[in-house]
Amino acid sequence: MTDGYQVDSVKKQIDTVFSIANTLRGTYQPDKYRDVIIPMVILRRLECALEDTKDAVCEAYEANPHTPEAILRTKSGYAFYNTSRYSLKKLLGDAAHLKANLKTYIKAFSPNIKEIFSDLEFGKEIDKMAKGSKLTGVVRKFSELDLDPKTVNNVAMGYMFEEVLRRFSENAEAGDHYTPREVVRLVTRLALAEGCEDLKTPGKVIKVGDFACGTGGMLSVAHEQLSEICPEADVYLYGQEVIPDTHAVALADMLIKGQRAENIRLADTMKEDCFPGDKMRLVLMNPPFGQAWGGKDASDGVERAVTEEHKRIGSRFPAGLPAKSDMQLLFMQHVMYKLDGESGRACVISNGSPLFSGGTSSGESQVRRWLLENDYIEAIVGMPGDLFYNTGISIYLWVLSKSKAPKRRGYVQLIDATDKWEKMRKSLGNKRKRISPEQIDEIVGLYIAFEENEHSRILPVEEFLYKEYTVKQPLQRSYQITEERIAKLAEGKFREDFHNPAKVEELALIDDVDKTDKQRRDYKTLVEAEPVFEQMLEILRANVMDEETLDHAWFEAYVKELLADLPDYKEKETAAQRKSVIEKVVGAMSVMDKRAPLRYDRKGNLTYDNSTKDTEIVKLLEDVEDYCEREVYPYVPDAKWFDEEDDKHVKTGAEIPFTRYFYEYEEPESSDALLAEFNALEAQLQELMAQ
Repeated sequence: MTDGYQVDSVKKQIDTVFSIANTLRGTYQPDKYRDVIIPMVILRRLECALEDTKDAVCEAYEANPHTPEAILRTKSGYAFYNTSRYSLKKLLGDAAHLKANLKTYIKAFSPNIKEIFSDLEFGKEIDKMAKGSKLTGVVRKFSELDLDPKTVNNVAMGYMFEEVLRRFSENAEAGDHYTPREVVRLVTRLALAEGCEDLKTPGKVIKVGDFACGTGGMLSVAHEQLSEICPEADVYLYGQEVIPDTHAVALADMLIKGQRAENIRLADTMKEDCFPGDKMRLVLMNPPFGQAWGGKDASDGVERAVTEEHKRIGSRFPAGLPAKSDMQLLFMQHVMYKLDGESGRACVISNGSPLFSGGTSSGESQVRRWLLENDYIEAIVGMPGDLFYNTGISIYLWVLSKSKAPKRRGYVQLIDATDKWEKMRKSLGNKRKRISPEQIDEIVGLYIAFEENEHSRILPVEEFLYKEYTVKQPLQRSYQITEERIAKLAEGKFREDFHNPAKVEELALIDDVDKTDKQRRDYKTLVEAEPVFEQMLEILRANVMDEETLDHAWFEAYVKELLADLPDYKEKETAAQRKSVIEKVVGAMSVMDKRAPLRYDRKGNLTYDNSTKDTEIVKLLEDVEDYCEREVYPYVPDAKWFDEEDDKHVKTGAEIPFTRYFYEYEEPESSDALLAEFNALEAQLQELMAQ
């Protein structure tokens, strides 16, 4: 069944819902319509589902109010029930008591459903609608809405929920995106494309997780496709969602499918794993893009929870902590933590940031390195932009596995699907493109084929791993005290505790009563040291040199003699601190000069100039000396590379520059052709002006 058919099948219901929403104007602002519409849609959907078995449930309950829940669930045919004779239509028969009776009707649901309406705080909205004289109209119109599961299946219902959420979330952050259903289908198809032959075994237990599940779209489509592929398997769906109304939609949808309410949890995945004893056969997920896990923009308690979890043995975040501004790579680690160790597979949506953000030693780089070195990445699919409702950015699909097929081991497949789209007849927010079923087949086909072509590259994992080397030139400098160099010395920081203008300004802005003891000491030290620094500058200005020297030893002794009578800049100044001051002045009065003699340390080793320090990124597949022969020595013949990696300094990193592997150079139009075009336009313009 195509996505277009599913949308059309509920178009009438969607239009009705939006017409109801418009009647809320005055009592509600448009961005608050969802506070009424979402719970009412859920209520009507549940009511329609229970309609055929309502009498049987009510008769059993009326005969014995202590009837066990299990019996009531059996009679209802679902994992929930309602013991009230009310329906939305019957409630209208007593309009004077509609508010109280509607609350009574909701309280008659089974505990798992009452929890949904409690989380949504729907009681407050009932009071607000009643006060604004909106309640009767809303209840009447919803009572006429056909949401019977026999008429509107779960997949079509999912479209309806997501369209309602999308329409009432136009101003949501780009990270709060609702995944278009055709993208969900592609994600599910990729996850099931390989390594799932065992799922067809009768009685097979299949656990599917989505730990940023939103309305449960990923889980719904996975359930639908697994029901087709392996109808005799037992499929259990697990989800976590942090937003109450989307969680409510997901929970209601899962209960109608016969899933367990306790497996769809309202919880922040960054704070807790709600299913510590369960490992997933499949994980399908679209984590939020660019959402902070730390700092002032993070939700309360998240940074502390993540930091503590990272330190724990057997952590969900073993590879590292990415930048606090984006939690995508934390979700990626959680996915691998939750996968079954023998055959777990996942497909995760991301934006471009997890592919290449961060420097070598950053958390982002180290998480990528961990994923690559453990051979978890099967494929990354680049998708076009403008697929999502609330953001136009391009996305990537990561196919991850704990058990790669032999042909994939040690390799990563990159698939360029940026041209696999068709234009929508009408835009939906930022969504201007869609992926057709035929294009989904093409993309999945590229993945299964595992072949090199214009849309597919197959590369060893080491292709994306690199080492960062330091490159320096020999220490050769000329020395001269000049006004220009003195002025430059005065501008910036000299030492943390001796002339640090930026620090002084920062501390001066803090009221004295608010300063910590350390801040007071630092401020006092810097202020008291400033006259000494000014005195040092005056000494240098009084001894400006007319000529430079290449003799380092002579110049260092000269500066030391000039500053011999300079007072201590701080109480109990040590000899090492005074030596540091001399060295800094000598360095500031010098420039690199290849005429100067080479310098050697006490062991006879050539000394290199730290001011010439540069870094070179070299793939692990390439020998560093070969790299320097090609990229460094032709420009700096006397340079030398240094491997500075040790236990405290990480110099091995990873990045996946996806677009680079599919870039095709297009030769620009020749200057003669451009000139001819310009002349033709100019002639045309002159002709028009003459007319």
